[in-house]
Amino acid sequence: MQAMEQKIKAPHVVLLASPGMGHLIPIAELAKRLVIHHNFTATVVTFSGFSSQSPHHLSLLSSLPAGITSLSLPHISIDDLPSDARAMTPISTTIARSRPLLHDILLNLKSSGTLAAFVVDNLGLAALPVAKEIGVLGYLLFTSCFTMLSVELHLPELLDTVTCDLRDHPDPLRLPGCSEIRGRDLPEPIRNRSHPGHRLAIYQSSVYKEAAGILVNSFEALEPGPAEALKSGSPPVYPIGPLVRARPLESADCLRWLDRQPEASVVFVSFGSAGAVSRAQAEEIALGLEMSKNRFLWVVRVAGQGESPAARVLPEGFVERTKEVGMVVEGWAPQMSVLGHVATGGFISHCGWNSVLESLVNGVAMAAWPLQHEQPMNARMLVEEVRIAVRVRMGGEGLVRREEVCRAVRELMEGEETGKVARARARAREMREAAVKAVEEEGSSCRAFAEVVGQWRSCLS
Repeated sequence: MQAMEQKIKAPHVVLLASPGMGHLIPIAELAKRLVIHHNFTATVVTFSGFSSQSPHHLSLLSSLPAGITSLSLPHISIDDLPSDARAMTPISTTIARSRPLLHDILLNLKSSGTLAAFVVDNLGLAALPVAKEIGVLGYLLFTSCFTMLSVELHLPELLDTVTCDLRDHPDPLRLPGCSEIRGRDLPEPIRNRSHPGHRLAIYQSSVYKEAAGILVNSFEALEPGPAEALKSGSPPVYPIGPLVRARPLESADCLRWLDRQPEASVVFVSFGSAGAVSRAQAEEIALGLEMSKNRFLWVVRVAGQGESPAARVLPEGFVERTKEVGMVVEGWAPQMSVLGHVATGGFISHCGWNSVLESLVNGVAMAAWPLQHEQPMNARMLVEEVRIAVRVRMGGEGLVRREEVCRAVRELMEGEETGKVARARARAREMREAAVKAVEEEGSSCRAFAEVVGQWRSCLS
């Protein structure tokens, strides 16, 4: 009976995950950390539609431990939006229109006397005001790096200092604690005043400041300058990362294939759960990988090709010609398990933040090939500051040519034991150790999270 009472009285946190695995994974890992290490209970709220019913999404939710409830909001109609609305508009509109539902859910949980906080990620800012409406603390989980957070918080001041678009600003942008930031590396809605999402970006910057606190999926040793600078600002900022999935026990054809490869011999090529390349770019990647003669595991996703088999969209005979040294995977691979495999020696990545952290915690050096959003900024940081990556260079017509793919693979996988590649591999190992240390007891991220949890507990005492 006493154990049951303790369970009922456990502090509860509701966490809203925006559409996409890149947001669900850190939200789910934050919920797990609360439940397993701090004796909280949690509800993870997702959205019907978008990617919410994908097998990988559902598998992640079904694997959550006892103490975490998952709840999918009913479908919200956005049929009135223009057919050409950009991706952020449907997402932000869906979240804004879900506020009455979230209000009722939170109000019902508050009546139990255990609701301590409401956490949204940085695509879910439209839902943050619900916390204030019902009188609980509203927090933001920022799913990118400290440097990007600094840009978001200082966006109005940045725009006031320049008369042109940030993408055209000739000089580096200066922010407290940050090294040089190039305007052309920022997400398009921020760097381009005429972008349909520009006004939304400015509005979101103001909403950030309404949060009771911002939890950042990064760690101090990775970004010491901006992390330290943001600590002294408002709202308070807490480094709690890396929030990444533990390497699960998985069975997949690509993992069995890796089991047969020599140690550190395979380059893993993947552009994230939402990253797709053109058919022309896929052809260049294929021929570049073949030209390199290096072992590879390539997750193929070609824009506009739907579920077409890779053999139909890649150069004729490529799969057959490279079957002794390479493996092509359709659409998805268990990335954390691949990066943690002893046969994986390098990662050609789009530099999405989840992929960056997963590579870091496994000590795998990268070749940086950014596609969109804040990825160019992440890539520059990884190459020039953290020094765990080599750069993939874009050619004419917006394509990375096969010769450059070949060069990048060889530099990453066959570089001399002295020089840039050796340093990148050494730095990757250093960052792996720093990431582990950050979340250990008395580590910087562990202490910061404990501070937040203490505040949440005190709200109910």
